[in-house]
Amino acid sequence: MRLDRRNGWNELVSTALVGTERRGLDSPFDLLEQAAAQVVARRAGERPGGGSPLPEAPGDGAPPVPAKAADRLARLLAGEFSRVLPEWLGLAARRSSRVPARLLPQLLAAGARDRSIRADLAVVAGARGRWLAQLNPEWGYLLQESSGDVPAGLDHGPWEFGTRGDRQAFLAALRAASADEARELLEVTWPKENPDDRAAFVAVLADGLTMADEPFLEQALDDRRREVRQAAADLLTKLPDSRLGQRMAARAAPLLVRDGSRLSAVAPTACDSVMERDGVRSRPPAGTGPRSWWLQQVIAHTPLRFWPGHLGAEPAELVRMTIGDWAREIHMGWIRAAILQDDPVWARALFDVEPLTDLLAVLPPDERSWRAAEIVRAGNVDGQLIMMLGGVPGPWSGPLAAAVLQRVADIASSQPWNAGELARLAGERLDPAGDYDLDQLPDTGELQTAAALLRFRSDMIKEFS
Repeated sequence: MRLDRRNGWNELVSTALVGTERRGLDSPFDLLEQAAAQVVARRAGERPGGGSPLPEAPGDGAPPVPAKAADRLARLLAGEFSRVLPEWLGLAARRSSRVPARLLPQLLAAGARDRSIRADLAVVAGARGRWLAQLNPEWGYLLQESSGDVPAGLDHGPWEFGTRGDRQAFLAALRAASADEARELLEVTWPKENPDDRAAFVAVLADGLTMADEPFLEQALDDRRREVRQAAADLLTKLPDSRLGQRMAARAAPLLVRDGSRLSAVAPTACDSVMERDGVRSRPPAGTGPRSWWLQQVIAHTPLRFWPGHLGAEPAELVRMTIGDWAREIHMGWIRAAILQDDPVWARALFDVEPLTDLLAVLPPDERSWRAAEIVRAGNVDGQLIMMLGGVPGPWSGPLAAAVLQRVADIASSQPWNAGELARLAGERLDPAGDYDLDQLPDTGELQTAAALLRFRSDMIKEFS
C-alpha cells in the first residue's frame, strides 16, 4: 500500500497511531521508509514563506583568540579531551577574547547541554554569539548571562537597558566599587524587578556582605517568591547578629539540648508561616520526612557560634557526641551551616567525622590538599572516592597530586576501569606546570593517559600566553 501523497503526512501520523496492520502496510519498516521520503519531499518542495532579511550580525571589538587556541577549541568540540573544554573557556574568558564565528554554533549547542560553562561562554561568544542566540530558542540561555563587558566609569546604561546577565554583571561591579551604592540602587528598582531577577540580584550581595545589608535582606524575606526568600535567608545566615540568626537560634535551642555526655534532639512538629518566611521550605524532597527536613533547615540556618555556649562544648567534641534520634539530621544541618557560614573550624571538625568534598572547599588550600591526599592513600578506589575527588577544585599539586598518581599505578592491573577514570581526573586537575616524576612510576597505559592530558593542557595554556 502506498499512501496518498497529497495528504500523506497526516496519513502517516494516523497509521503510526492505529497500527500498520490496520492500514494494510506490510511492516513498520515500510512506514518509516515512507516517512523518510515524505520528509525529503517536504524539504525539497516546500515554498519559502514570507519574511524579512535578518539584521546584520554585529561586529566584535574584542581581540580574537590566537589561531592555535582556536584550532585547539575545534579539536575539543570534535571530541578530543572534551572534558577540558571548561578550562579552555575559562582561559579565553579571563582574557576577554572572542572565539571564531565558525565555532559559535557548536559552542552554543554545548552550552545548551552544560550549564556550568555558560558564564565563560557568554564572554567568549561576544555580541555575535548573542545575535545568534536570539535566532534559536535553544540558545536563549546566553541572553541571561553577562557578556563580561562592564563600561568604564560604571555607566548605568546596562542596568537600565541590559539583559539580566548584563545587569547582574553591572551590579557586581558596582558592589565591588561601592557596596552601599549597589544595595541602594537595588532598593530603588526592587519593586519593579521580576522574581527571577530579584533572586539573582540578591545573590550579588554576598560579596562584601555586612550588617549594613541586613535591613534590606530582612525585607526581602517578605517576597512572594520562594527562591528570593531562600537567597536572602542564606545570606542572613552568614550574619550571626542578624535578626534571622537570632530567631533561628531561639527555634533551635529546644530542639537540641545536652543530657550529660550526650545530646538529645527533637524535630519541629510543624512549619508555620513565620518559619517559611525565614527560608524554611515546608515541602520536603522525595524520600525525606517533613519533620526531618524542617529540623535540618533550622539547624543549617542557626549561627554556629550559638552551639558551644548552648551545649557547653567545642565543635570537635560536639560533632562526636552521641545524639540518638535525629542524629543524621543534626549533622546534615551542621554541615550545611559550616558551608553557608564558611566556618573552617566546624568544617574541620565535621570532616574528621565524615569526609565530604563540600567541607573540603571551606578549608584552606594547603590543608584541603593533604586531607584529600590522606583519603586517597587510605581509602578504596571506587566510584565514591572518584566522585569525592571530582569535587576538589584544581590545580592539584603537592601531596594530593603525588597520592593520586601513586594510586593510579597501584591499581592499574587490578582495577583498570577505576584506574582509567582516576588517571583522566588527574590529567584534568593536576597543575600542568608541576614536576611529578612520572618516570619513577610504572609505565602503565593509565599513567600515559594522564601524561597526555597534562601535555595537552600545558600546550593549551601556552597558546594563550
